[in-house]
Amino acid sequence: MMNKVLILEDGSIYRGSGFGSDENRRFELVFNTSPVGYQEILSDPSYTDQGVVFAYPLIGNYGMNEDDYETRHPTIGAMIVREYNDEPSHNRSVNTLDEIMKRYGIVGISGVDTRMLVRHIRDVGSCRAMIADADVNAAKAVQELKAAILPTDAVARVSRKAVEAYPCENARFHVVAIDCGMKENIVRSLLRRGCDVTVVPWNTSAEEILAQKPDGIFLSNGPGDPTDVKEVIETVRALHGKAPIFGICLGHQLLALSYGASTYKLKFGHRGGNHPIKNLGADKVEITSQNHSYAVNADSLRDTPLTVTHINLLDHTVEGIECVKDRAFGVQYHPEAAPGPQDSGYLFDRFIALMKEGNDHA
Repeated sequence: MMNKVLILEDGSIYRGSGFGSDENRRFELVFNTSPVGYQEILSDPSYTDQGVVFAYPLIGNYGMNEDDYETRHPTIGAMIVREYNDEPSHNRSVNTLDEIMKRYGIVGISGVDTRMLVRHIRDVGSCRAMIADADVNAAKAVQELKAAILPTDAVARVSRKAVEAYPCENARFHVVAIDCGMKENIVRSLLRRGCDVTVVPWNTSAEEILAQKPDGIFLSNGPGDPTDVKEVIETVRALHGKAPIFGICLGHQLLALSYGASTYKLKFGHRGGNHPIKNLGADKVEITSQNHSYAVNADSLRDTPLTVTHINLLDHTVEGIECVKDRAFGVQYHPEAAPGPQDSGYLFDRFIALMKEGNDHA
């Protein structure tokens, strides 16, 4: 039953069948090319206020399990799919995707020509869009979309409101992580490497972080424009040289901004599980998982102590930076890869090595 429409701000209309929450919703329209991992995508806080078009045609077929959530309170804007399967077949499945989307108020539309939609986004760029009832006044909806202002408080909404500790048996290091929308698999990746992890809210001060006596400081992924969280940029600047710093995705951008570099919005972003990047130091290619709308401006790094360590082989954007003097580095992609390839897990090991080196010289 074609009971829903997807309307873009340029007036394009795609008809389909609704699933998940039955309400109208506005969002920024983006696309992801990963063939698996819709549970992790749905629950990744970086997708806050974004409607994700899934390039892979079949979604929902293996259900939802209890273990693979990246957050327990998903804030994704919407899911747009070619075919939705409401009869999953997997031994770990405990819910259908539709049930979880209804639980958390997430809207969805299926039956859409997602190949056409992905091509459209590639041509015109990410844009504002809405899912609404089929009988909505389309002309009025387009005017509402053109006038809509995208929220700038996404990090504040998805970050933890209080400090949370994740103890590790026989821990060797203590990492304080600034939560700007942190994925749970990042915590798991640190725990597996012998780190006690203390996760603090996004607006925690540098003094409060240093009072935790960290061996290392982690800057998390998260949603939105990195320049919207100036408080975090100032905090990171105050932490330069105090302990090894590792940033992923938004954390990578915040690290660059804290050294005086700049960022810019990509036309349609990088979202998928097979993006090739080049490790310039090792002269190796890695296949990476990515999810971001913004990138670090390479030219803006010239007057900073930062050097480029990784580049994207599709569009030559900056994918990694470091400041050797301050033992700080960041990558634009996701080495914890949930979902995605495991090529870049060594970056967590590098963070461990920097913390060990710091302790050896303490």
